Amino acid sequence: MTNTTPKDKRLLPKEGQEQAALISWAQMQSWRWPELAMLFHIPNGGGRSKAEAGRFKAEGVKAGVPDLFLPAPRGEWHGLFIEMKRQKGGRLSDAQKEMIPKLQAQGYRVEVCAGWEDAAELLKNYLGPGKESPWD
Repeated sequence: MTNTTPKDKRLLPKEGQEQAALISWAQMQSWRWPELAMLFHIPNGGGRSKAEAGRFKAEGVKAGVPDLFLPAPRGEWHGLFIEMKRQKGGRLSDAQKEMIPKLQAQGYRVEVCAGWEDAAELLKNYLGPGKESPWD
């Protein structure tokens, strides 16, 4: 099997594009795993003006919170947080490195995914067998 990942990072989808692809996949797969309809984005990152950043902080935005949350308990976990990264080159911030173990200590599963396909596999494994397709 050949590796088709581009060597030039500029050719790889950006984190936001990967996340949008995952959300699209989740919407299309929600017939199989209805819980996927509850998957949502937590808008903590992105470029903002100082005034807007101050307003968001006053409203409760916290640095380091992962990008996505699925409020569906499974086994020992209360829910699943996903931090999306590009397929190559994404790194956790110091705030993320601090927040992730805090969430895990509260009973949440937290995973960092490199690309939407990595995140889709995580979701399938987390949710378990879905509904059978009549075409399977």
